[in-house]
Amino acid sequence: MAKKNNERRSYTKEFKTEAVVLAEKKEKPISQVAKDLGLNENVLRRWIAQTRESAGTGINMFPGHGRARDAELIRLRKENKALRNANEILKKAAVIANLWFDAMEEPL
Repeated sequence: MAKKNNERRSYTKEFKTEAVVLAEKKEKPISQVAKDLGLNENVLRRWIAQTRESAGTGINMFPGHGRARDAELIRLRKENKALRNANEILKKAAVIANLWFDAMEEPL
């Protein structure tokens, strides 16, 4: 049995883009294009899907280690954190306001 190489290969954005262009020309089946480029067919299909997902959205197709939607996820997590912080500040402000109003209502 052949020993598998555990190292992951990385490809440049240009290589990925060219591979997708070749596959979308439909001159050969995707499986044959992948084989010619030394890729697994599923890898090439994933790249095609990422290209279609990011088409027209302005999101970088191949942002490095991750999928195109990861940039949006990062942005949403930052926004979520900022909103949670703002919510905590408002809760503290409400407590302080209630203490102040209670102090104003007490007779001297």
